[in-house]
Amino acid sequence: MRAVLCRAWGAIDELTIAEVPPPAPSAGEVLIAVKATAVNYADAIMVAGRYQTKPPLPFSPGLETAGVVVACGEGVTRFSPGDRVMAILAYGGLAEMAVAPEAETFAIPAGMSFEEAGAFPIAYISSHVALRWQGRLEPAETLLVLGAAGGVGLTAVEIGKAMGARVIAAASTPEKLAVARERGADAVVNYASEDLTERVMALTSDRGADVCFDPVGGALFDAALSSLGWGGRILLVGFVGGVPQIPANRLLVKHRAALGSSLRYFRWHAPDKLRRSVDELMRWYGEGRLRPCVTHRLPLEASVEAIRLLTDRKAHGKVVVAMEPR
Repeated sequence: MRAVLCRAWGAIDELTIAEVPPPAPSAGEVLIAVKATAVNYADAIMVAGRYQTKPPLPFSPGLETAGVVVACGEGVTRFSPGDRVMAILAYGGLAEMAVAPEAETFAIPAGMSFEEAGAFPIAYISSHVALRWQGRLEPAETLLVLGAAGGVGLTAVEIGKAMGARVIAAASTPEKLAVARERGADAVVNYASEDLTERVMALTSDRGADVCFDPVGGALFDAALSSLGWGGRILLVGFVGGVPQIPANRLLVKHRAALGSSLRYFRWHAPDKLRRSVDELMRWYGEGRLRPCVTHRLPLEASVEAIRLLTDRKAHGKVVVAMEPR
């Protein structure tokens, strides 16, 4: 099979395409003939050797995928060869075949394409886990979403609306804000040209946001924290802009909370809640309330270009590598 290979830690430009033996499913795993795999910012971090875990070299990046089950390991009961599935992966999605744990593999609902399914698991489940279980977002609360046109941020906009919140989308260009508006945002903030804190306070009649979904970090964190009202919760989902320092006194005086949310660890420690998150997401998809936004579709040979679209911040929504042309 063909696979994108990382042979040494470094830049994504060093990734190559090679013919390698297909993997075999172990007990509790399924083997998937890959149809589509979305790339994530974390792929570049993993290739650089700076991710939370380091796969054994050589390996194929790719943290999610969608395709057809071709074989099942011992003990697998939920799937059979021929089933259409999407999955969360430790790595390995940028290849023609991938193995996934049965517990982190999910049936693709009717009407969902392989490209949508390949772009679904990481972004939607990450956002749902953060908002439902960590942020405890309630109907009629105000949700501020940073990086609102990104692969994860855009799903937070949709999920916030599905949960009954008022959503303020924040991004850096009018074009990105238009995408967030189209996905249901009630109000928008351009943090490249507007003061984020002042704008959020104006939009909330000086009450502040109840929850902030932050996949950006960096310089925006301080303004986002100031945008929270009494009892507000800021969700740390990623650090594309850098890792912020949290002044504890600013949490105490307004009864605020800073909460981390990582799907990678959540799925190991709370599999029951993970399943409940997926069930709710699938129900919302069936009701037409979620619409995966795939803006770029590239072949396996262009995997480096696909990842670079994210690292250079030239894409909104999700970027998918498809094994077959549309």
